[in-house]
Amino acid sequence: MKIFTKSIDVKARAESLLDITSQVSEAVRESGTSSGIVTIFVPGSTGAVSTIEYEPGLLKDIPRALERIAPSSEDYEHHKTWSDDNGKSHVRATLIGPSLVVPFRDKQLMLGRWQQVVFMNLDTSDRERKIIFQVMGE
Repeated sequence: MKIFTKSIDVKARAESLLDITSQVSEAVRESGTSSGIVTIFVPGSTGAVSTIEYEPGLLKDIPRALERIAPSSEDYEHHKTWSDDNGKSHVRATLIGPSLVVPFRDKQLMLGRWQQVVFMNLDTSDRERKIIFQVMGE
């Protein structure tokens, strides 16, 4: 079994979603493996990765749903600890998670027809983020 690791840096606006499917596919192709899994991981406590249908309606729906789950208006204890404003960002990132595993075969991600891999910058500020891809396979 081969293991290949690659990282990319992305600039993300506050509370934004970025389609990173092509970068994940590129890492799989560069790995020299034809079948296996790729793990996508974002270091940091206010970033997350998931899959969605990356279309304009969902790009509005997801933030609205997250606002209902972890509202901006909540009195987060985190704000008192650090005198900042991103308590909701930490809660949202924890619920979504920092990693995702996607299988691939014949160097192609086994995603559904309308499914893309997305990075979510859930922080209240613009951020430069590192995203790590680790490919395992043969």
